[in-house]
Amino acid sequence: MKSEMIQATGRRKSAIARVRLTTGEGNITVNERTLENYFPRDVLRALILKPLLLCDKQRSVNLSMTVDGSGISAQAGALAHGISRALIRLDANLRATLKKEGLLTRDSRMKERKKYGQKGARKRFQFSKR
Repeated sequence: MKSEMIQATGRRKSAIARVRLTTGEGNITVNERTLENYFPRDVLRALILKPLLLCDKQRSVNLSMTVDGSGISAQAGALAHGISRALIRLDANLRATLKKEGLLTRDSRMKERKKYGQKGARKRFQFSKR
């Protein structure tokens, strides 16, 4: 069985994840660390592994991922998006399953910019009548 490498990119907020998927026995590394070491929260690990569990590929593919930017929640979302895109390149029949769960849609919500003359995006300086 030939081991081809599939690359995909996932994004969320300002986090960018590069996913390299190869056929294997289920090894997962994030920034050259184990998944449990990089993401200590169970909720985030569940979000990342959701595409693999839906497609029943958790024991048949190896994942080597790099992620940078934003916080760990956004990084987990970016990894889930990247894994989903890589799985589709592996097997196009998985598209319907992943699409139904919303894993192929990039979450386009971004931080609103700070406006001039204000304290933040929405917050104003305190108004003084006198």
